[in-house]
Amino acid sequence: MDAAWTPPACTRCWVSSRVTAPSTLSTRSSRPGREAAFSTETGSTRLTRSCGLSPGWPEPSALVRRRPTSPVTGMGEGAGSDASEGLDRLLTFLKRRLNGDFSVDAFGFDPELTEAVMLPALRPLYRHWFRVEVRGIENIPASGAALVVANHSGTVPVDSLMTQLAVHDEHPTHRHLRALAADLVFQLPVVSDLARKSGSTLACTEDVEKLLGSGELVGVWPEGFKGVGKLYSERYKLQRFGRGGFVSAALRSSAPIVPCSIVGAEEIYPMIANLDFLARLLRLPYVPVTPTFPWLGLLGLVPLPSKWMIEFGKPITTDGYPDGAAEDPMVIFELTDHVRDTIQNTLHRLLEERGGAFG
Repeated sequence: MDAAWTPPACTRCWVSSRVTAPSTLSTRSSRPGREAAFSTETGSTRLTRSCGLSPGWPEPSALVRRRPTSPVTGMGEGAGSDASEGLDRLLTFLKRRLNGDFSVDAFGFDPELTEAVMLPALRPLYRHWFRVEVRGIENIPASGAALVVANHSGTVPVDSLMTQLAVHDEHPTHRHLRALAADLVFQLPVVSDLARKSGSTLACTEDVEKLLGSGELVGVWPEGFKGVGKLYSERYKLQRFGRGGFVSAALRSSAPIVPCSIVGAEEIYPMIANLDFLARLLRLPYVPVTPTFPWLGLLGLVPLPSKWMIEFGKPITTDGYPDGAAEDPMVIFELTDHVRDTIQNTLHRLLEERGGAFG
């Protein structure tokens, strides 16, 4: 049949083959209504196609749903809407900050800045680098005072930041964990301001009791620098839990104690040596040497991507103790030892379950 050739309705499967016939057009149907074959010959090339679609079916490309494109951004309508909403939120946030339309508590905690800036900056580490797995989040009360007591490690206290983020993001009520920090944190420029604004406060009995008395969720790492600055050969071996000041505060406030066990922090900066002489010169608790620092310079500050597990144990109640228990050295010692043993045993179990440090 000689006629002006019109491209077929379906254009999925063109194939080329070499021929030597003059330019012609032919159409044949082996199974009418089910299959048609088209061919066109031009010079020495033949394009052929076979399709199983019945006549009248729409072109396959028409069956694919496409997101409408924004005429302004060139992106999909949904993506443009999300970007617009994000920009609106950012402008509103900046306007409030410039106008001073925000509040902080007596300790300097700025919840808006924490949720809008600080926590989002930590989430890539939390979700994709350390791949934190959280267990027992239901053991943290939905409201009211409680004291979270955790092991401390990692050369740099990243574990406290990850614990704060875990509580906020995983808990149904998105509570803020008010971390207790050492004096050194509040002596460092910039770091001091950021710590205050993110909810941290000085690790002293007076501040702890005020926070618990106002119904806050407080976090303490009683090993202090002895835990965070220990050598890698001592990993996951708990150090002494101070003098039990956190237990006294919990007893006075009748706040439950929630043991928290953290696996993964020990491997982010494995400390193989401590430059004691330099630490004394700089008046620092320690100066670490790791497999990457100081050998790689600033690259040595990048933490290794260990696999993290954070487990919150069942609360240990303190409201059943008699009056004056907070001043009883034996009660404080026994309760401190109980919390420490709970965390240590949980660490051993989590290490077995995790397997490889970077798996």
